[in-house]
Amino acid sequence: MTFQELQPKISAIVADNNIIRDEKLLAICQLLNENVEYYNWVGFYFANHENKTLHLGPYVGAETDHTVIPFGKGICGQVAESNANFVVPDVAAQDNYIACSFTVKSEIVVPLFVDGVNIGQIDIDSHVIDPFTEADERFLEFVNQEVAKLY
Repeated sequence: MTFQELQPKISAIVADNNIIRDEKLLAICQLLNENVEYYNWVGFYFANHENKTLHLGPYVGAETDHTVIPFGKGICGQVAESNANFVVPDVAAQDNYIACSFTVKSEIVVPLFVDGVNIGQIDIDSHVIDPFTEADERFLEFVNQEVAKLY
């Protein structure tokens, strides 16, 4: 399924008044995981600005020990501080990478803004080296714009 075909499905999940927010986030993770071949782990992290930590929200994929990540640590922690997308073509080449699994080869993290504040991010791991393009970034920015409507 193309990103263009996925967009209305994302919007429909966000607009569904019959399920609560975390169920919507999980449904989005499932949709992306099942329909984008190289999205092997899809999840959301949410910021606690007081403690400067990220906390794992709904996700689909292999279990992770990384349920709390300090700002600045790993790719997700760097995005919490930079407020910018971070694409890692090859995690083995990254100094500040927190290894989740030996199967993860690349990662993309896109911040989630609500009223100009970075409240979290969508994090995607792939078992493929360098699969992410600018199209992935634009699509995930769209996903986060839709998710922001839930906050």
